[in-house]
Amino acid sequence: MSDDYIWDASGKPDPEVERLEGLLKQFRHNAPTPVFPAHEPPPKRGWSFGLMTRWALSAAAIVLLAFGVRYGYRWTHPSWEVERIAGAPRVGSSVIREAGRLRVGEWLETDASSRARISVGAIGEVQVDPGTRLQLLQARADEHRLSLQRGKLHAIIWAPPRLFYVNTPSATAIDLGCRYTLEVDASGAGLLHVTYGWVAFERQGRESFVPANAMCITRPGIGPGTPFFEDAPQALRDALIPLDFGPVGEGNQKQREAALDSALAAARPRDAFTLWHLLSRTEGAARARIFDRLAQFVPPPAGVTREGILAGNRHMLDLWWDALGLRDTSWWRMWKGPVPAR
Repeated sequence: MSDDYIWDASGKPDPEVERLEGLLKQFRHNAPTPVFPAHEPPPKRGWSFGLMTRWALSAAAIVLLAFGVRYGYRWTHPSWEVERIAGAPRVGSSVIREAGRLRVGEWLETDASSRARISVGAIGEVQVDPGTRLQLLQARADEHRLSLQRGKLHAIIWAPPRLFYVNTPSATAIDLGCRYTLEVDASGAGLLHVTYGWVAFERQGRESFVPANAMCITRPGIGPGTPFFEDAPQALRDALIPLDFGPVGEGNQKQREAALDSALAAARPRDAFTLWHLLSRTEGAARARIFDRLAQFVPPPAGVTREGILAGNRHMLDLWWDALGLRDTSWWRMWKGPVPAR
């Protein structure tokens, strides 16, 4: 057999090949040859508007993700800026070199040679003296709260009332638009000194309203004492200690009566606001004596009676407070309600 027969059917076929052709003939494919489309190379990718838009959107998504990671933590973990004034104040275990952040739940501490300044959001600032330990408890738009465990701070707040609070072991100072100093000793006792505006000092319903140039002592387990002006006679200041914090009982009655004698004798017309606070912290004969002494300085206004004050009538006490002539106090009774219009 010629090999040409295998390739182009020319030449003489081999008998065996012919036999195989005969067997396979029945499986011959009779369909026409398929036509395939011509191959065209893909178009070159250029910077079309659609492609540029997709790239821009992808880049924006990456930027937003990075922004969210960076600032989302700040939104969910608010903090205040801390500036070093002197020494090496610490937030947690980190020393503040020049400036840092105090986050909710963290403690700021100053040693004997350190001082720091805290920015209270956008409503004020707090200067921290040496030997102080305090914690940031809350940093919301409607509540800024610190806890002063020990030491001394100076607060200046220029926001509306009731936005800034400082907890101490024995009372809470509530800003009513003010500037003040607050210190706490190792026993948890504290001293509030207001230099501008007003501060409410309270614990479990026991409240003292402290105006500018006045002070108030507080003790653990009792709360704030009776406020007094910084220039009050020493005899009055000394008498307030047993009246506010002395033991109560029949065995101590004479001591308390002697202290009340000293307080009433030493009080000046300017100390009427101190006597007003004492009215709600005494009862019986002691309250009657305070009423008579306060009436000498500020006669009871219309609607206020001796019987009503002795019975503890809250409305009459408020009316008498208004008659004391203290500046900017017409809204003081509503300090837990809406801020009055100015």
